[in-house]
Order: sequence, then C-alpha cells, then structure tokens
Amino acid sequence: MASSGHSDLGEVASGIKASERRTAVAIADLEWREMEGDDCEFHYGEGPNESQDSDFPIEERSRLQEMLFLLGLETYQTQKLSLQDALQISSDSMKNWAPQTPKDLPWNFLRKLQALNAEARNTTMVLDLPRDTRPVEKESQMEEEIIYWDTAEDISADIYSFSELPTPDTPVNPLDLLCALLLSSDSFLQQEIVSKMSLCQFALPLILPDPENHYHTFLLWAMRGTVRTWGSQPPRVVGSFREDSMVLSRAPAFAFVRMEVSSNSKSQLLNDVLSPGHRQQDCFWHRDLNLGTNPREIADGLVEISWFLPSGREDLDIFPEPMAFLNLRGDIGSHWLQFKFLTEISSAIFILTDNISKKEYKLLSSMKGSTTKYYFILSPYRGKRNTNLRFLNRLIPVLKMDHSHVLVKVSSTDSVGFVRRVRAIVTHVTRSPCRRVSVEDMANAARKLGLKVDEDCEECQRAKDRMEQITRKIKDLETYCRDELRLQGEPWRKVAQVEKELCQIQWASEPPEKYRAELRHRLLELRMQQNDHDPSWGVQEFISGISSPSLGEKQYFLKWMEWGLARVAQPRPRPSPEMIFTLRPKHCGAMDFSEPFWPEPLGVEHFLREMGQFYEAESCLVEAGKLPAGQRRFAHFPGLALELLLKGLPLELIDGNTLSPALRWVTGLLKELHVRLERRSRLVVLSALGMPGTGKSTLLNTMFGLRFVTGRGRGPRGAFMQLIKVAESFSQDLGCDHILVIDSGGLIAGVRTEAGERFEREASLATLIMGLSNVTVVSLAETRNIPPAILHAFLRLEKTGHMPNYQFVYQNLHDVSALGSKPRERRQLLDQPSDVGRATVQMEKQGDGIQTLADLAFWDPEKQHIWHIPGLWHGVPPMAAVNLAYSEAIFELKRCLLENIRNGLSNQNKNIQQLIELVRRL
Repeated sequence: MASSGHSDLGEVASGIKASERRTAVAIADLEWREMEGDDCEFHYGEGPNESQDSDFPIEERSRLQEMLFLLGLETYQTQKLSLQDALQISSDSMKNWAPQTPKDLPWNFLRKLQALNAEARNTTMVLDLPRDTRPVEKESQMEEEIIYWDTAEDISADIYSFSELPTPDTPVNPLDLLCALLLSSDSFLQQEIVSKMSLCQFALPLILPDPENHYHTFLLWAMRGTVRTWGSQPPRVVGSFREDSMVLSRAPAFAFVRMEVSSNSKSQLLNDVLSPGHRQQDCFWHRDLNLGTNPREIADGLVEISWFLPSGREDLDIFPEPMAFLNLRGDIGSHWLQFKFLTEISSAIFILTDNISKKEYKLLSSMKGSTTKYYFILSPYRGKRNTNLRFLNRLIPVLKMDHSHVLVKVSSTDSVGFVRRVRAIVTHVTRSPCRRVSVEDMANAARKLGLKVDEDCEECQRAKDRMEQITRKIKDLETYCRDELRLQGEPWRKVAQVEKELCQIQWASEPPEKYRAELRHRLLELRMQQNDHDPSWGVQEFISGISSPSLGEKQYFLKWMEWGLARVAQPRPRPSPEMIFTLRPKHCGAMDFSEPFWPEPLGVEHFLREMGQFYEAESCLVEAGKLPAGQRRFAHFPGLALELLLKGLPLELIDGNTLSPALRWVTGLLKELHVRLERRSRLVVLSALGMPGTGKSTLLNTMFGLRFVTGRGRGPRGAFMQLIKVAESFSQDLGCDHILVIDSGGLIAGVRTEAGERFEREASLATLIMGLSNVTVVSLAETRNIPPAILHAFLRLEKTGHMPNYQFVYQNLHDVSALGSKPRERRQLLDQPSDVGRATVQMEKQGDGIQTLADLAFWDPEKQHIWHIPGLWHGVPPMAAVNLAYSEAIFELKRCLLENIRNGLSNQNKNIQQLIELVRRL
C-alpha cells in the first residue's frame, strides 16, 4: 500500500511531507497529555515520537512482525498480496478443508469470503497431532480448536496487555487475522475483501491500525466498491429504490465506544439494534458468541462501520432511513485519535463504561463545544454509584446533556426493552437537525486529524484526474456516443449485417459469386470509412490511461472509469424490487428481445469496443491489400487489452448490441495471450448460458471470485470472458494452465420471435459459446424453462460430435431451503416436452423422435447433470443475511466442475492456437 501526504485542511493534496502529518498527530496526542497533567502516561500508537518511550514501540513492532510471521504473511510486506494471487486455482480449490496451522488461516478466510460463506469469520483450525501423542481412545480423531472473531471489550485486551503471542498450536484472534491480511494486501485486494464482506453483511474496516509504522489508515479506496440498494419509506412510487455507492451516500452516523471497562458488550448491543425481532444480525462479532474472548494483539484501534438500510416496508424496517453505525475496538483512552475522529463525524456517541473516574472525566471535558450528542450506558459496581453521579453532574453542562442521556444496563435489565430505548434515541436524534456524512466526508475529517487516507497516493490521484477529464466531457450520453465513439452504433451494425450475410452464403449449396463479391466490396467500403476516422480525444485519453507504464496507475484508472461512467450515465428505468434486491430477479418470464429491454449503460467496454473496431477495420484493409502492413497504427491495441484481461477485467467476446463477435479483435487478443503465456498456454473454456436474471453471473462470481456484472437491467448485454490462473503446482494434475470463463450475459432470450431472425442469431451465438467450451453450465430459473436457443445449440452440436461437459443448474430463487437434486422436478425437466422444445426440434428437422433433453443421444441419466441451488438471501434484503446453503451448494458445484476437468470428462483441453482455429471455424 503506497503512502503519500495529506492536507491538514481536509483537501486532497499529494506531496505534503510526512513530518507535517506527524505534527498533526502530535497535536492530538499533546492535547490528551495536557489533560492528564503530571500524571499523564504516553499511549503508544497515537504519538509520533518513538523516542518518548522506547520500550513500547519496540514491543509493539515485534508483536506485529511476530503475528505476520505466525500467519505466513511476512513475505508480503514489500511485495503485497494481489487479487490474482488470491483467486488462482489450486488443489485447495477442490477441498472443503479446515486450516491445520495459523499459516492456513489467511487463505481459508479469503476462500470462504470469495464464496460469500456466512461462516467466513468463524474459522476452525484442526491440529493433526502425531499418532503417538494422541489418546488411545481418540486415535482416529483430530483435535479441533475453534477460533472466533474477537470483540472482547475488557481492559485485558487493551494496548497495555502484553499477553503471550499465539503459537502455532493456540488460537489466533480473527480480528488480528483481518488486520494482518489487510496490511499485507495491495489496494485492489483490500477493495475486494471489503466488497465481499459487505455482501456477507459483515461490519467493514474503516480505520486500519498499523502499530509498527504509527500511521492508522482510513480505507476510503477500499470502500469505493461498496454499492448498496435500499427503499424509501413510505415508497414514493412502486419500485422506488435507490442504488448508490456507500462512499458517496450521506447518512447520520452513530458511534459506540468503550471507556476503560464495560460489563456490557457494545458489539452485541450494536447487533441487537440492527437486528429485526425475528432474526439476529451479527454484523459485528462480539465476545458473547461462544469463544470470542481471545485477546487481540494488533487489532486494537480498529474502527468498523456498518449500515442499516430500509427495505421500504414499515412492518420490517427498524428505522425509516439509512443509518451508519461505527464501532471502535479498544478503550478510547488508548485510542484518543480515533475517538476524536468519531466526535467529528458522529451525530451521537454512545459511551459504554462501568464507572467514570477522574481520568475519564478530564478526557471527556475536553469535548466541550462539540455539537455531537453524548449518551452513557453504565453498568456500575463496587459502590461507585455516587462517584458516577458526581462526575456525570459535572459533565452535563460541558457536553450539553440531560439525565435522559444516561442509561443504566445491569444483568437484570430487560434486554428487549433496552434495545428499544436505544433505537428510540437514534430515531429521535435523526428527527432533529443533525449532521449527515458520507464516507468521503469522513475521509476529509480523517485528513484534518493527520490520519493517512489510502486513496491519496499519487498513482490513484493521477488516475482520478484523467477519469474526470474524460467524464467531464459527457453532457448527453447519446450525443457523446455519436461524437466520441464514432465506429460503434450504426457503422458497426452495418458491418455486422454484411459479415452475417457473407457467413450465410458461405454455407449455401451454390453460393452466388457475384453477390459474394458485392458483399465483400461493401464490407471494404464500410471498413475504409471506419479507418478514415482517428480516435476521438476521449478514446485517446482512455488509451493513454491503460498504456501507463505504472501497473498500479493503470488499475486505478480502470476502477475510476467504471465508477465515473456509472455516475454520469443517464438514469435508467428503475428495476423492480426483485431485480434490485437480489443479485438476479426472482421472475424470469418470457421476453421479447426484438428490441433491447434495457438501455445499455456507458461503460469501459464501450471504449474497448471502439479500440476493437479500429483494429478490425485496419486488419480488414491489410488482409485485402488495401493498406500496407507497415502503415498500421492500431496493431498494439490487442496487447493493451490483454494486460487488462490478465489483471482480472472481463473483456467483451460478443457485442450485445449487434449480437456479433468482432472476430479479428478476439483472435488478435488470443494471439497476444499465446505469446504472453508461452509454455503455459493450455486452456480449459468454461461457459455459463441462460436467460438474464437466472443468477449465472452471480454463480460464476461466487465460484471463482470473478467480476461479471450481476443483475438484469444493470449492465451490458454482451458475452464477456475472464481468465483465471491455475497454480503451477496444480496445473499438471488439472491438465491446464488457465481457465477461460465465458458469461453469456444478456444474449439469450426466453422466446422465439415471430420473425425468427433474432432467435436464429441467438442460437448461433449459443452454439459458438458452447462449441468453444470444455464445460458449460446452463442456468435455469424454472425446471421446464430451457431457453430454445440453448436447446437449438445442443441439437446443432450433437451433429458435430463436439459436446461439452454440461451441468444444468436450477437456481431456486424463491425457496431458500432448496438443496440437492429433487427427483420429481428432475423428471419434469427430462420427460415433459414443452411447446418451445417441439418447435426447436422441428426447426432443426430432427423429427418427432426427439422432444426433450432425455431424447438426445448425449444425455446420460446415470450422471449428475442437474443441480438445485438455494436462494442467495436468507430474509428480506437489503438487510438479509447470506444463505449459508447457497455458498455450500456453489462450492460443491465448483468441486464437481474441476473434478470433471481433471478426470478428462470435458472435451479435450485446448491450447490457445487450437482455440483460435476453433473460433474461426465456428
């Protein structure tokens, strides 16, 4: 994670000296020590001067390094762990294994988080004891040690608690694991971790403590990818929902902190406040969950954030509007800088403590003049009641409180009633004038206090500036596409139509040569018209951005472009609640695709498509001898795009607007890939087909950690491909070096149109995708609803003998209890012919003998071809928990797919040269 300067005036400014940031931190520390007077103790972690107490920095540095060594992360301090490192396929990808040593914990956490496993924070470490040390009666068993995220709120977990560090056979606090993993990851893996944690409804790290380098980091960049959807209450209109980045959306913020010792768990209280009455929501892990009391070693000072988001239903929503809730781990006295940050951004702060001492009184008295409301939650003991009252009476005028700001919770207190009272306070605060802040606003407050903000590095800021220069020119989307993306739209549609006709007459029994010559002449004219253009200013700036010699700046630029284009794109029609709240809609009825059913938003793929058209036009003219090869200007474009593919960006394989593949562009990409991979060029192609909204993109993303756009109505309609690396240690066993994953996107409709032209095109594209594939997953929303274009493709491929290994996945979008294969539904899919199936078979002239999949020659009823996947959510979004059964079923499907590849049950694995030839033939 690159470091850079920050402005203590709250403005982003690169180049400020690190010493100025230390000065800002020192001021905050000085204020604390002045309050303490002569009795002040130096609290390591907030002060900049290590020499003030050399024992503490040395001890703390060694503890961090020891923790990194224990987890096997010490090698990632100079060369950070990348997203590609975390996503590569290895032998562990096929095992539902439990970690055996602490070094397994980071990888186990990443694997479970990628799979949206609701138990990612609960890690089981299995210690495989030597046989001679096991008890005789338990010789066949392995000793298990369960490790939980710690939220211990007692003083023993404070920064001055120097307990023994964990050893390889003792538990590691999972909050320490999270902090160590984030400190060892680059910015893009950090962002992926936070994004997946958000999907799992886990509290997100907002301020990351770094006790060794003394710079706590505000994770603004890591939070950028967090996008959520919520409803208004009462709904203004049917389907009135808002989708926005949580970095930009403003909401009241409420902080919960601990002062010295508290008998009450603030994390448990936060969860109770956020949970509906019928279901516990464990956003924040806490000490009352089983064994969650292991002492923290490096995670004190961590600030977490979670949001309540309304569904728009009064009978379900705890609050009528979005609310942000923050949680400081550790005592505020030891983490004064973080506490001061919370006072700057919160509408109210709830302070949990058992007793108020003189030290804490002085601390809180310094908050005089703050506009933040303060509430105390006390659990007094040892006859301290009078002392508490005396200090509270002094604080009331200082903090502008009254007696309603003091709550007492002891063991006999009614928990339900107490939670109801806290919620009432939160609601009351929001109904009166109060500050509403976004994460960006919080970052500005953090800069003023001298906290490091991860987004302030020079590479990130240069990439942001370039993005803003491009998006600033976009006033009207239609006008911009016409003026800046000139080779798309009507010019590309005309070219695609001519190429389609050329392809059709190629298979005619007696192709008319004169007509073929006319088509070729027309194609050359169209390509010459395209080649006469130069890339527009916006496209040139985009090309400059992805041509940066800095790999980090290139990746930052692509991310900024994704978000920037999403912000300036014209509003699209509001999807229905089902479409928004699930990662795919719950209903997938028949649709007429003769016209686009959603306006395609402007995205990075449009700029890459423009580059592809420049390359296509130039290549066509070179092939026809109309342009000397030495005069080519765009021959390097496939190499630029390939760099993005290798770094995890999905690239367009088939244009969803024209339903056409840019053949020369795709083969150019594959040729560059062949050169780049050299000896590691063995490929397996895995594709997912299905109608929009059947959950196929979510399925692929969950299985492999990919970045395909999810949700019908959200993204581009074309088919996209993404590359996954296979670890060298596993490639020989698996039989391939990389897996190329293809998502059919919105290409496949649910019906045949009357004209039949679009259906014919869809069937051809389904045939192309399946023909390229070793393994195909067909995603279904209903057991009898097999898209006719896919059945059509099966029939075509059966003739050629090129049949991929296939798996039909029925995603039960309604019933979260669905799991496993249901024989009754399976027989319906196999045995009951539909009208669509009959029409498709008749179109292929196969005769009346084939009416269902069970009639096809390739169907093997003895093999497991059908999977039933439960729904993703358990409850009502946006506050629903992830269904654990969904993650477990997806893992079993992934294991099966990889097992089939390893056992050679798929088509023969290809090298890239063979794949290029197959693309041309198909």
